[in-house]
Amino acid sequence: MRTLRIAAAAEAASLVLLLGNLFTVHAPALSALLGPLHGTAYLVVIAATWMVPSAAAPGTRWRALVPGFGGLLVLRRIGDGRAATG
Repeated sequence: MRTLRIAAAAEAASLVLLLGNLFTVHAPALSALLGPLHGTAYLVVIAATWMVPSAAAPGTRWRALVPGFGGLLVLRRIGDGRAATG
């Protein structure tokens, strides 16, 4: 669960930074650093979500596939208790 929280935060933050870079200075070095970080965080969110037993409720695991903020959607779903029935 801790891995999922860290990866979800990294996924969302890296997307915000990538878009901020795109709409402001568009520094290629920053894009080269943040792009792989965002992609790795996205894959870690998907893998970690499928490994969490409380994410077995219908629709919870598929939320991890939403690019950018899927990890935060999964954490919200798991954290409010609706996914605990599985």
